[in-house]
Amino acid sequence: MSVIQGPEFYISKRVGRAIMDYKMLADGDKIAVAVSGGKDSLTLLRVLKDRQAFVPIKYELLAVHIDMGYPCQHPKILSKHFERLGVKYHIEKIDILEGGKKTRKDISCFWCSWNRRKALFKTADRFGCTKVALGHHKDDIVETILLNLFFHGEISAMVPKQELFKGKITLIRPLAYVEESLIVKFAKTADFPHHKCACPNAATSNRTRVGEIINDLEKICPDVKTNIFRSTKRIKQDYLL
Repeated sequence: MSVIQGPEFYISKRVGRAIMDYKMLADGDKIAVAVSGGKDSLTLLRVLKDRQAFVPIKYELLAVHIDMGYPCQHPKILSKHFERLGVKYHIEKIDILEGGKKTRKDISCFWCSWNRRKALFKTADRFGCTKVALGHHKDDIVETILLNLFFHGEISAMVPKQELFKGKITLIRPLAYVEESLIVKFAKTADFPHHKCACPNAATSNRTRVGEIINDLEKICPDVKTNIFRSTKRIKQDYLL
């Protein structure tokens, strides 16, 4: 059995705690792990794979990559990585230019995400997966809280565990307690395929703007991410409108 060391050790500990806190996994689960090819999803897949060697819960993994036809996506490279890792995988190709979209610059973040998520759920169901694991980490959750507050006027978060389709599929985010900086450290030492996909709208997205705000606030309040993350569990009903 290989020993988990370095940044992966700390990531794995946080993953284990999130899985326990939110009861994400059960014995016999078949998990579809959404793998975009970026550092977050590759880290999630690697950690879940390595944890199979020592955790008491027995589960099966299926790496699922949704190929949306971007030039920077390399399904063949990912396929080789999955094979080296010893994980079963499936690559689902979709066309996100359908529905009247003319070019990729016409595609909003919502449109891209909606189509990718739809294909992911259909694939998971087709392969009999009971859980779908996404690589969203603590920073993503914190950003989502502020995005919903600033741009939608509501207080809501990206939940670590969520039942969908009347419980047919459960969405889980095992990296919920892991900050992106730790994933970056791990990715530098891991044998991940080189992948950098530049979305045409990434630089101007609201998520990018909120991320920059949080980074600025972190300079004067190092605990700002943890404070925002915990705030949704510390609701003071007497001080709400």
